Amino acid sequence: MMAECCDNRGMESSDRPADHTSGDADLGSTPVFRLADRYIDEMAALDPILATGIGVMGYDDRLTDFSPEGIEARAALARETLVELAQTEPATRFETLAAAYLTERLGTRLALVDADEPLRDINNLACPVQAVRDVFDLMSYESVTDWEIAARRLAGVPATLRGLRATYEEGRGRGLVAARRQALAAAEQASIWSGERDERPFFEVLIERAEGVEGLSPGLRLALDEAAVAASAAYGELADYLRGTYAPDAAQRDAVGAERYGQLARSFLGVEVDLAEAYAWGWEELGRIEDEMVGECAQIRPGASISETVAWLDDESDLAVGSTDDLRVWLQDLMDEAIARLNGTHFDIAPPVQRVEAMIAPPGGASAMYYTPPSEDFSRPGRTWYPSMGLDRYPLWGEVTTAYHEGVPGHHLQCAQVVLQRSQLSRVQRLGFISGHGEGWALYAERLMDELGYLDRPEYRMGMLAAQAMRAVRVIIDIGMHVELEIPAAQPGPEALFHPGERWTAELGRQFLYGRARQPESFMASEIIRYLGWPGQAVSYKVGERVWLAARADAQARHGAAFDLKAFHAYALDLGPLGLDLLTQQLAQF
Repeated sequence: MMAECCDNRGMESSDRPADHTSGDADLGSTPVFRLADRYIDEMAALDPILATGIGVMGYDDRLTDFSPEGIEARAALARETLVELAQTEPATRFETLAAAYLTERLGTRLALVDADEPLRDINNLACPVQAVRDVFDLMSYESVTDWEIAARRLAGVPATLRGLRATYEEGRGRGLVAARRQALAAAEQASIWSGERDERPFFEVLIERAEGVEGLSPGLRLALDEAAVAASAAYGELADYLRGTYAPDAAQRDAVGAERYGQLARSFLGVEVDLAEAYAWGWEELGRIEDEMVGECAQIRPGASISETVAWLDDESDLAVGSTDDLRVWLQDLMDEAIARLNGTHFDIAPPVQRVEAMIAPPGGASAMYYTPPSEDFSRPGRTWYPSMGLDRYPLWGEVTTAYHEGVPGHHLQCAQVVLQRSQLSRVQRLGFISGHGEGWALYAERLMDELGYLDRPEYRMGMLAAQAMRAVRVIIDIGMHVELEIPAAQPGPEALFHPGERWTAELGRQFLYGRARQPESFMASEIIRYLGWPGQAVSYKVGERVWLAARADAQARHGAAFDLKAFHAYALDLGPLGLDLLTQQLAQF
């Protein structure tokens, strides 16, 4: 079984090549950086869930206002910041890059607000329904003070969910609604967290961790109990609303159309996408990858097809563990080993970044593995989260490449190293994440580990190729389903033709995903809902990787025998998160 990040942040100047910092010693005092720092402070106050997620401390006792008023307050801050930014002249190349980053990100965000996207922001993975619950996974629960903070945040859950319902109601009243499939998926998650299903209420399980904390008063324990009951009830009410009130008026059609898709995809990529070209390229990539998979099958199970080999690896191979505890330990050991072997050879990994924690995700969420970055002070480390999905067997053939994607050299190296780069990047950049840049790098990191010889068994290499194939499938069906394109008559690769000449529907997307992504159906059932409810995000992996590979190839061609891969990676990661347009421009200067 494989999954990955969905969504999801340094090195001090002395740890980087000296030419990266010459002439720019105190960037924190420059106008653009001061503006960026102020924006983060003000945004953290308006969006405490985001603050906790990106590791800005001091807001863990509050929740975000998801009401229409809260959305407008954050949009107003973005508008004001853009106006001031336009009147501020960058003095250095680092300031110029920071200004370009902030202009692109805030402009993209405002475009979505102006298009009323927040009014119908409902899906099964990355909307406020999950954000309110998920933020409690990132908090500390070691001391009485921690629990006092948690109690205040927990007490705010009902009001926050009421504000969210007000936003959904405004959208419903204006005919701006999510698809019915997404409303029902989010309702089911809310039901699980409320305790209406077989699982115990999430918040009541959470506060049991307070037992045994020294100095915890009966009054605080009572406050936690009451807040947990109220939070559980609030999620139950949200589930009833989504299922009984919202879903009947929700859109029956899953597809969002080319215009909305293009705008949403740009928010994930930071570049305009030629949808027809990307769709055709996705088919070419899938065919190329599947041809390569046939070669690996010959080493693993001679004479077996791709599907037969995958079934054997999932069900019969001894490359498996039988419990989530064993899985967590295995993942931790794998990531620790990767850090030890890569540090000083292919990357220079700063000491605070040499710690990443493997975690098992609480039940009820989507089925994809994901990464959460460290706090700014690293008191909370970077973590990878693995959904258990109630299984009793965890095949490992595909998890090696997934761990490299989520951990090192993937998301953890990319995001955590940047947190320390105070001499080069603004606070906004250090704490930011753009899916095309981030997921593109993580997918590139999987391929890089193959190139460096770390996938030293054909089973592990098969896992990397299967992961690549799934991402190519995503490009095809994410664009195909939402733009309702025609399935081509000619399809490259070793597999039989799939419904040539027909137009994509959600059902055809499901069939294609199940047949060609070759993942367990328990995982794929959640994934197809994800693609239908989060248009444009699923293409960011392969489109982003394509940009990273093209930039490296360009640098190799320019430098010839003098090309230094380690130096290229250091330079590239030091840039921080960028939209793919900006990333291409900056990497051309290496």
